[in-house]
Amino acid sequence: MIVTLTPNPALDITYTVPGFRPHATHRVAEVCAQAGGKGVNVARVLHTLDRPAMAVLPLGGRTGAEIAHDLAACGIPYAGVPIDGETRRTVAVVDGTDTTMLNEPGPEVDGRQWAAVHQRVRELLPYTAVLVVSGSLPRGLSEDACAALIRLARGRGVPVVLDADGPVLAAGLSARPTVVKPNAAELAAATGIEDPVRAAVALLAAGAQAVVASLGPDGLLAVTPDGSWRARPPQHLAGNTAGAGDAVVAALAVGLADGTSWPDVLADAVALSAATVLAPRAGVFVPEAYRRFAALACATRV
Repeated sequence: MIVTLTPNPALDITYTVPGFRPHATHRVAEVCAQAGGKGVNVARVLHTLDRPAMAVLPLGGRTGAEIAHDLAACGIPYAGVPIDGETRRTVAVVDGTDTTMLNEPGPEVDGRQWAAVHQRVRELLPYTAVLVVSGSLPRGLSEDACAALIRLARGRGVPVVLDADGPVLAAGLSARPTVVKPNAAELAAATGIEDPVRAAVALLAAGAQAVVASLGPDGLLAVTPDGSWRARPPQHLAGNTAGAGDAVVAALAVGLADGTSWPDVLADAVALSAATVLAPRAGVFVPEAYRRFAALACATRV
């Protein structure tokens, strides 16, 4: 199975607001609340793809209970680790062409509580085909909190996909994750290099075994020791971009679990990500669009 770790999960609230404008009053057309956080979104996509997955996440307070209830109701297997603080919420305002995000900082998690999360992942590793470590750290933890888990998994021969930014990404590189997945801004910030290919090569030199970068409308770039490839969406798409990168991570995890070639993994990832943009909320994709895009998507060598 694929195990996803979400260090700082959230209850994702999505407001659909046609014609949204800052500094104005709006009527919300639709409201949806669901368990979220990057790793949870990955697990939700995997569950829809009928891939065995387990979401590991610290949960606390009334918001944590709502997340647990939603995961159970959706049939998504999860291992919730109790914490003292209140799990955070996020708000996505979707207007049909773009998404505005408001992210709460989340609870403070101390070393004792994080050790329980670490232990739960350790217990699952013998049954894990791929470990996904995705999202921000809660307050109270050192920047290398995830690096120890990546190092543990790699030591046991489990591939790891790391989707993080800033200091968490920098610290995680030392543990030699199998794949890191920054977006264009995160890639530039991590390296100080604007050119995506050169920046990805710099992350390889820092410890990543492969880099897959989300470049927004320009699609995906993969830089690996075996070569570099680009894959672009089959058509220009407007919609809800929240969760598109998480769909990419889900596709990468599936590709690693199945031993799929990089060009095929990248083509599948760009198709799945595009189908997510057409869906109303993160972690959800339009199956018919995914099938259509998958038949058209391809990766070309850079």
